[in-house]
Amino acid sequence: MASSLTKDSASSGEKTFFGHPRGLATLFMTEMWERFSYYGMRALLPLYLIAPGGLDMNPATATAIYSVYLSLVYLLAMPGGWFGDRVWGPRKTVAIAGGVIMAGHLVLALPWEGTFFAGLGLVAIGSGLLKSNISTMVGHLYDGPEDPRRDGGFTIFYMGINMGAFAAPLVIGTVGENVNWHLGFALAALGMGLGVLQFLLGTKHLDEKSLIVPKPLSKDERASTLRKSMIWLGIAAVFYIGTVVTGVYTLNWLLVPITIAGLVIPVMVLVRIKRDKELSAAEQSKMSGYIWFFVAAAIFWMIYDQGGSTLAIFAESSADNSVFGWDFPVSWYQSVNPVLIMALAPVFAAFWLALNRRGKEPSTIVKFSSGLVLVGASFFVFLMPLTIAGDGHKAAAMWLVAIYFIQTVAELTLSPVGLSVTTKMAPAKYASQMMGVWFLAVTAGDCTTGLLSLAGVGLNGTGVVALEATLAVVAGIAIFMYRGKVKQLMGDVR
Repeated sequence: MASSLTKDSASSGEKTFFGHPRGLATLFMTEMWERFSYYGMRALLPLYLIAPGGLDMNPATATAIYSVYLSLVYLLAMPGGWFGDRVWGPRKTVAIAGGVIMAGHLVLALPWEGTFFAGLGLVAIGSGLLKSNISTMVGHLYDGPEDPRRDGGFTIFYMGINMGAFAAPLVIGTVGENVNWHLGFALAALGMGLGVLQFLLGTKHLDEKSLIVPKPLSKDERASTLRKSMIWLGIAAVFYIGTVVTGVYTLNWLLVPITIAGLVIPVMVLVRIKRDKELSAAEQSKMSGYIWFFVAAAIFWMIYDQGGSTLAIFAESSADNSVFGWDFPVSWYQSVNPVLIMALAPVFAAFWLALNRRGKEPSTIVKFSSGLVLVGASFFVFLMPLTIAGDGHKAAAMWLVAIYFIQTVAELTLSPVGLSVTTKMAPAKYASQMMGVWFLAVTAGDCTTGLLSLAGVGLNGTGVVALEATLAVVAGIAIFMYRGKVKQLMGDVR
């Protein structure tokens, strides 16, 4: 990236990163390597779980584990942000998070089944710690929300996410599938190690605010938090040791409580905010409107995130994974979405801007409902390769590419709007927490998938796929039909 560092003629001769503060290069590269490690491991995960040379699990259990893992990453983003705000500060939290992620990948690289879930847990904890805090540090680089470079800086930062996500399946996936699963996980550890190294070397370019703990715990609060944490940890340890000693432990004793928690916690958080008597009538109304978006987003992510599990497992067993006679690893499908994001995001941004200038840009509600209808349509398309495979033939790879394409368009329609509406509708008291609430919609969606899999529901069945597709389309139409009511609840937010 040295070639992209140029002299900023408008400043005192300090080097910049594409005209942005040089610290953005540090955070860009950290996020790129973290996403490289995360998406590489994620592309291998469901395939390793079902492979005879891996854990040789059935597809339902593999989907449940994959879904629970994803839900944990997003669920832990809230306590991760809390650690940054109250314990370590963003910079220290990110450095520790990177080390935890690297350790998790190294544990996954060990050829022992007993350590596998410990490795997954470490990666989930590290990702949760890093996710909220690194975005906060990007914001620190700019002179407040009004800095005209701020939006562009976040755009460049998110390009790092997609660059890492695109490269990871091509490198880690190829090695994991074709050479050795555990060597693939080791490559993910190497990627995160490079990210941590360049982060530590580049911290001198970061803003000093990233060192500050915004709301440090008092001595009493720290003691109370530690005591409560140890009590809950002790209860969990006694419970699980008891199930092992008595011989009743199965994997479901771990997965079912997490999936239930992933559904209950989002509801509890929304209810707590909604019942807060300190909120004004306008804020209460906006939260009522936001619940519509939250439930719809959970349905969206329930389908969208199956691109890495249900679709990948289908591709492994029932797709002709070749182009013009050239075979490619199944994990490569996971590179389709990020490359499409990089190609289409500027197009969508220009398209919305052009419509806005003409006074014809769709409202937030219309964009959101369109995203839901599109993600539902992607699963209606999925019915075609399922039918082909049901007749005993291999489905063409382009069917799966088409599904990922539709889902990417849906994501670009819904996800940025969801992030924006979350910040706009957040009550002032919960302004910094609401982004974590948005991530809980992902948790709820993935936990729904996990719970269905644990209940024995075959997510690759045509009936279930059609039902999920119909649910998303109906939800999108419902939001559109009730847009007048939702607009009223949203108040001055558009």
